[in-house]
Amino acid sequence: MALNTWWMILVALGVLLVATAVGVLLGLRGRERAESAPAALVSRAERLRSLPSFRASVRRRMSLLSGILIVGAIAVLLGGVVAARPMSAKTIQPINNSRDIMLCLDVSGSMSDVDVEVLSVFEELLKGFKGERIGLTIFNSSPVQVFPLTDDYPFVKEQLQRIRSSFDYNDETPEHWVGTLNGPGASLIGDGLAACTMRFDHAEEDRSRSVILATDNELAGASILTIEEAAQYAKSKKVRVFALNPVQGKDAEVSAQLENAAALTGGRSYALRDTTTVGDIIAEIQKQEATALKGQAQVVRVDSPNLAIALTLVSILGFLVLLWRVRL
Repeated sequence: MALNTWWMILVALGVLLVATAVGVLLGLRGRERAESAPAALVSRAERLRSLPSFRASVRRRMSLLSGILIVGAIAVLLGGVVAARPMSAKTIQPINNSRDIMLCLDVSGSMSDVDVEVLSVFEELLKGFKGERIGLTIFNSSPVQVFPLTDDYPFVKEQLQRIRSSFDYNDETPEHWVGTLNGPGASLIGDGLAACTMRFDHAEEDRSRSVILATDNELAGASILTIEEAAQYAKSKKVRVFALNPVQGKDAEVSAQLENAAALTGGRSYALRDTTTVGDIIAEIQKQEATALKGQAQVVRVDSPNLAIALTLVSILGFLVLLWRVRL
């Protein structure tokens, strides 16, 4: 129980005890005076009691004593209300000022040796973001969304680690194979990039959207879209593409295709193993203006003891005033 609750209970009990003590003391003092007074004084007292002004004074005093007991009882009741922690319902509309980022991972056979490294880079990127919504889509001959855009970073980290563990091939069917082998060919980069671009929600809102594409660009088979066409599609949706290239510098033609596709959208291509890659991507994404996104309205219950506390303080003040009037 909170400290202020205990304090209010103690105050209420103190008020009740003081009121009781005052009543008992006043009664005892009146009885002692009556018993010790001489007969002549008693006779005069009887004549005094018959005076209208005396009777009015007695009634006023009795009213004050009754008021003390009533106000004390009210203070005790209000103290109980405060101790019970009155609550009220409140509707809140969370607003996330964030950017949207879709991690797009090529899980084809040619990427098997570097995908664990790519996922480690994704985890490093996660440490640099704050408030951004992040999703993950993997692809080979067909794309699969691992998780949608979310700002639940512990969940994102858990999912990245889970996918990374699938590359240990301890299971008969690794998780990154499930759903990614449903089409002809392999490593269909254009189709994968287009699928990642389509994973952004709230299409009617003008938001900062980025795809971080990790692929070696080794196409095997006929894709629906080329990487250039997929980049054009991303550009039309105002999505910037940042490419992570594990073979940067080894194959000039492949690297040039990735660089041109990313540049077409306003993004860039980075070597996977460059020491500044993570920081550069984070900096580029955070240059884009964050846009407010209203979350789902939530009803929460909150403590609302203010009125009860105020009334308790007023009743205590009233008790003290009445007590002072009685003592006059």
